[in-house]
Amino acid sequence: CGSGRCGSGAGAPPDRSVPGSFSGWPLVTGIPAFSIANAGHLPPRIGNAYGRRKVQSRNPPCGPPGIRGQGIAVQTIFRLDALRTAVAELKMRGKDAAVATLAPATLALVPTMGAIHEGHLALVREARNHATSVAVSIFVNPRQFGANEDLGSYPRTLEADSALLAAEGVDLLWAPTLDQMYPAGYATNVSVSGVSEGACGASRPGHFDGVATVVCKLFHQVMPDVALFGEKDWQQLAVIRRMAHDLDLTRPQAQRIIGVPIVREADGLALSSRNRYLSAEDRARAVALPEAMRRCGVGLERGEPVDSAIAALHRALLDSGFSLVDYAELCDAETLEPLTELGPRPARLLVAARIGGTRLIDNMPVSEV
Repeated sequence: CGSGRCGSGAGAPPDRSVPGSFSGWPLVTGIPAFSIANAGHLPPRIGNAYGRRKVQSRNPPCGPPGIRGQGIAVQTIFRLDALRTAVAELKMRGKDAAVATLAPATLALVPTMGAIHEGHLALVREARNHATSVAVSIFVNPRQFGANEDLGSYPRTLEADSALLAAEGVDLLWAPTLDQMYPAGYATNVSVSGVSEGACGASRPGHFDGVATVVCKLFHQVMPDVALFGEKDWQQLAVIRRMAHDLDLTRPQAQRIIGVPIVREADGLALSSRNRYLSAEDRARAVALPEAMRRCGVGLERGEPVDSAIAALHRALLDSGFSLVDYAELCDAETLEPLTELGPRPARLLVAARIGGTRLIDNMPVSEV
């Protein structure tokens, strides 16, 4: 979401802090800063003849034998044939570990576009609560970027990402090359109606077709028992759940697609790979987004009319230095149908706004008092 670059990620990386809270939201006070040089897609011959390589964790975490720790490296896969072999081996290893722990052998998938930050790592940690093995995918998907969006400048930091994932004890990293995901002659598109049509779907035509297509392919490639996504892109989560339900997917089933709460900085800004685009000045101003949303949510819960509460949110963002509000909507949390008033069903406040050329999205739950 958004485009542009800045030096906000330059210099020595700050220490990552442990999660805390900001009005009940998970947060961290800092994330590692790495180079955002555009490395592009890795060529097919990286690794050995099977398209594999391993990245060793310098400080592997503790955990059950065969699951985490013991200096086990992250197996990084670039080609589909190697992935099939690696997944089969991983599931066999998981079965051996399951015998020792008397737990079923299961595989979790955390799909990402890389530029790993604390929000992604929260997904990995949560995945450990749902499966004996964890796979992460990194693929910058061109099909979900518009013509004038930031595909070319989107941060590609595979080496740094691999090191972070190795430190978390991730079992498998699937980093397909472009030709492995979309080979010559590829002609299939997955489109989800309804939940994809408002909010980001309206302002980014075709975006969710690209998301649904690549996630459907990732599910079929990795065949996970459970998949985890951040709630920061609430609409994306709704689209993926709808797709899994409508296509009767079994790996994973729709009810095994798990949303993980947004991880925020100490001042409330939702973590995002694109935050590194922000200049220092724009980063300071960006906190107006969660602050304005929280005030809007409080007003709605106290009975303020939806139209006036949303209008006040618009004004607050523009007055704080945002150049444009793409949308600000109160929606049904499941169907994403716009709401004109709060009711008994869960609701969600969805916002996308631009500051300094960077497009930020966020969402918050809103409920009847």
